[in-house]
Amino acid sequence: MSYLLFDIGGTKTRVALSEDLETIAASKSFATPKTFQKGIKEIIDTAISLNPKTPIKAVAGGIRGMLNEDRTGIDNDAVLCNWSKQPLVTELNKHFKVPVYLENDAALAGLGEAVYGAGKGIDIVVYHTISTGVGGVKIECGKIDVSSTGFEPGHQVLDIDRTILGDEISPTLENLVSGTGLEARLGMKPYEIPQEDMVWDELAEYLAQGLRNTILYWSPDVIVLGGSMIQGDPKIPLEAIRKYTVEVLDGFVACPFITTGTFKDEAALYGSMAYIKDRMAK
Repeated sequence: MSYLLFDIGGTKTRVALSEDLETIAASKSFATPKTFQKGIKEIIDTAISLNPKTPIKAVAGGIRGMLNEDRTGIDNDAVLCNWSKQPLVTELNKHFKVPVYLENDAALAGLGEAVYGAGKGIDIVVYHTISTGVGGVKIECGKIDVSSTGFEPGHQVLDIDRTILGDEISPTLENLVSGTGLEARLGMKPYEIPQEDMVWDELAEYLAQGLRNTILYWSPDVIVLGGSMIQGDPKIPLEAIRKYTVEVLDGFVACPFITTGTFKDEAALYGSMAYIKDRMAK
């Protein structure tokens, strides 16, 4: 028996198999299709190519965007707009005929880091991913914290007086520090901007303001950062993030340890394993 894992991001989709819910046996990635129908087909075809003979026992994975109430797909997303209001869980269940579990991709990435990676053994872990967008989650004692509508820290408003983003762009953390936000402001892909450019230090300052809110609202023991803007090349420098976060907290509360994730692009796949293990134990 194998377990099928997936992570549908704004840029790439990853599909993997695990045989023991501890390690990934095989995985492949591909550019996330713009249409839902093509995306479902590629996920199924990739799963078959990874291991065409072993039966699938359960399926779990993440997708960016806000999930609908019954957690069968996403209600809306600015990037995966053609995936919105589509029956993702239903279509996968129809093919594999096994339980299918869906969560927000950032939530699963945080769960993977909390259970298997950089936050392992720590009670309160907050994870933020900074890549195409900005997401995050609070993990308590190895479980995704209970919420009404999920977690969307990237949509917190920071640039209140709009001195940075102007009047036309929503003044959110996501638009300040994400890859798409940076490209919209500068007209360049993040990887085209040299590490020596002062913009990377500016991004660390903006992110620190968001982390200040995270610390005051969620009171974590550790903050784990992931995503291409943190773990790519070039990247927002970790030491600058730590320095500016301490500065903006200004001694009001202690700054928790801030570190980077262990699994990089595979964090949500590890979270999917932890999610299956938890659900099947109930």
